[in-house]
Amino acid sequence: MGKVTGFIEFPRLVEENLPADERIKNYKEFILHLSDEDAKNQGARCMDCGIPFCNNGCPVNNIIPDWNDLVYKQDWEAAISVLHSTNNFPEFTARICPAPCEAACTLNINSDPVGIKSIEHAIIDKAWENNWVVPQPSKSKTGKTIAIVGSGPAGLAAAQQLARVGHDVVVYEKNDRIGGLLRYGIPDFKMEKIHIDRRIQQMEAEGVKFKTNQNVGENIDPEKLTNDFDAVILAGGAEWPRDLPVPGRELEGVHFAMDFLPSQNKIVAGDTVSGQIMATKKHVVVIGGGDTGSDCVGTSNRHGAKSISQFELMPQPPEQENKSLVWPYWPLKMRTSSSHEEGCDRDWSIATKSFEGENGKVKELVASKVEWKNGKMQEIPGSEFRIKADLVLLAMGFMGPKQTMLDKFGIEKDARGNAKAETEGDKSYITSRSKVFAAGDMRRGQSLVVWAIREGRQCARSVDEFLMGTSNLPR
Repeated sequence: MGKVTGFIEFPRLVEENLPADERIKNYKEFILHLSDEDAKNQGARCMDCGIPFCNNGCPVNNIIPDWNDLVYKQDWEAAISVLHSTNNFPEFTARICPAPCEAACTLNINSDPVGIKSIEHAIIDKAWENNWVVPQPSKSKTGKTIAIVGSGPAGLAAAQQLARVGHDVVVYEKNDRIGGLLRYGIPDFKMEKIHIDRRIQQMEAEGVKFKTNQNVGENIDPEKLTNDFDAVILAGGAEWPRDLPVPGRELEGVHFAMDFLPSQNKIVAGDTVSGQIMATKKHVVVIGGGDTGSDCVGTSNRHGAKSISQFELMPQPPEQENKSLVWPYWPLKMRTSSSHEEGCDRDWSIATKSFEGENGKVKELVASKVEWKNGKMQEIPGSEFRIKADLVLLAMGFMGPKQTMLDKFGIEKDARGNAKAETEGDKSYITSRSKVFAAGDMRRGQSLVVWAIREGRQCARSVDEFLMGTSNLPR
């Protein structure tokens, strides 16, 4: 523990952002990491609890008090070593993880939690600046081969872990670039793609091979993979979007969020996209109040939308959670993202009834207020209203992975349509089909980047045990 009274002396410091009117002019990141002195003071706030609930609040079980203390002592190189011992890609989590560790922080019981995410951000940025992130190739080879389907955080984490113990790993990605939903699902203003590119270079130096434009189940035969490799890991994302089957759904201008967001990422990368969905000078309505909906808001602001409204079906959450009731678990409370701050009208308890249009194009959205009674949602009489809508973006979450690949591999699914695989026991992460494993969204459904990394790491250990009989990889 670096400073016994640190949590009393130093207030929580939030990372600075560029002003909204400045940052919406481009797609660059705008959150500035802490200075060395500020990071030191934030690290001093950590109480090094007897039971560090933050460790369990973090899905990858980051050893948070240790690297907080190292930052307080300004031993940055040791801090990145501790951070990397549990997390392959802290530059991803430091940018797009919602930080469940902070919700579990002991200080959060009656004060502001330690700024764990901001300290992690400072550590990994300094590590890259000082060339401390270097390839770690295996000194010997096992002769075992592994195919990984999907290059999102789960697939990348599994690939890196397995390559470092000497296996030959090939990652198959259906898109033209590596990164999965990190690449084409997260806007650049939240995470620039240089962070993925640098990791790919590191992993290639460690022996991982990447193959793009390889759609397993379409132009790659699943049977060939299972025959040619000693093990296969299915690590694709949850890309089966929840639809809204109301009258007018077929009108031009009503799109899934994931038909809207990836094209902008491609434009930022320098590609030419024909028929790009644009929000410029349009009345935009985003349906869905989660992170994907927030990303649609931020992108629409950068397009120059005339107006942006975001509707959520559930009631508005409280401004402040009841900490004595929910701590150390993730609380339900009002959350305002940086995209909302840039400009957006938000409303809750809104049910969309229909879309109306002219000449086949959407022009209005018809909706009403709802309330919950006896566990059922009911429309409030007389609450129906109309709103202008030239572009409607459906961001209501995802049902799970697309079913085609799972069907073609012939593996058993769980009740939600995910690949069925347990996480405990001698055969953790293995599916109903011999030597085929599943991890990340493919196994658990739509989730956080930090859960994907955890599952990729744990699946890697299970594959290593399956191939070698034992494993030194951490679980």
